[in-house]
Amino acid sequence: MAIQSFGHWAEQKAKVPIAMQRERRLVDRVLRLWKEMARGGLFPRRDQIEPSMLGEDWANCLVIAVQSPVGLSHFVEVGNSLSMMRCPNNSLAGVLLSHLPQVLSERRCLMIEGRAALNDLGVLYRSALYPLSEDGVAIDHVLGAANYRPLLENEQLLAPLIRTKWL
Repeated sequence: MAIQSFGHWAEQKAKVPIAMQRERRLVDRVLRLWKEMARGGLFPRRDQIEPSMLGEDWANCLVIAVQSPVGLSHFVEVGNSLSMMRCPNNSLAGVLLSHLPQVLSERRCLMIEGRAALNDLGVLYRSALYPLSEDGVAIDHVLGAANYRPLLENEQLLAPLIRTKWL
């Protein structure tokens, strides 16, 4: 299946809900939207998460199609800010994919943050995975959101550091 780029949506001057504008962190803004769509204890559907709802943040999102076995899962959409990170090996997208089994087994949103080397650049990143389901129960897609910044001079990439937190 081909990966679709959806950066053109991020370029639209869509109105982002004021509540989302108040959140400082990308993962919190996306989580707020995910929770609004997940009313009644069911997972939101993929088609409920509209790019216009996330505005510019959509460029920092991706969608993973869940397959069985989970190793066959793949990206179906990748935002412009993450498009260079499509390769599962040694990339931020790969970090997200490596945590997919946890999200599927726990059936919860997961925040992942840490340090990594991406394209020979040391970065500090924060990302999250949010389950999606066509029927509200069986997870068939996972929305991912991620952003990063280069490490500062006084920060070192001694070893990849990864911390996770259930949301």
